[in-house]
Amino acid sequence: MVYVFLANGFEELEALAPVDLLRRAGVEVATVGVGSSKITAAHGVTVLTDITSDEIKLNEKLEMIVLPGGPGADNLENCPEVQAAVDYCSENNRYLAAICAAPKILGHKGLLEGRYCTCFPGYENAMKKAKPNGRSVVVDGNYITGKGAGVSIEFGLKLVEVLTTKDKAAALSASLQFRQA
Repeated sequence: MVYVFLANGFEELEALAPVDLLRRAGVEVATVGVGSSKITAAHGVTVLTDITSDEIKLNEKLEMIVLPGGPGADNLENCPEVQAAVDYCSENNRYLAAICAAPKILGHKGLLEGRYCTCFPGYENAMKKAKPNGRSVVVDGNYITGKGAGVSIEFGLKLVEVLTTKDKAAALSASLQFRQA
């Protein structure tokens, strides 16, 4: 199971591209609304989530959480259930994926210390002793970070790759006619 947390102000591409790609790859994904099942994104798109944050289950079925950025990253960081999910994944060797401004959530907790990562330019100081390298998508252990909305498909394909296989991610990329620059 993958939880993609959505809080008011989330960046649409950073959340919905990974949801779409993971579901196309056959991965079980639930969108999780922070505080409500009706969440409005940064650019006015309103979505109805699969579950709300008070319905999540932190157990052995959880493989990954995904934290999209945008102005909603602050709302994610202020949510106790998101914090509990981050802690659970960190303590239980599960994947933590964050893109754009959301890697700061992991940085503030010190989880990226000594790790390579990326984030939206200007958030590097929040990474607390991490090694931001400015790449589009970075995987370091169970931590996957993405730079911003423009790399949402690449980020989503990397999530598919780590949860399934490189071949499945490549086949999905080809079927979408996705070409990296």
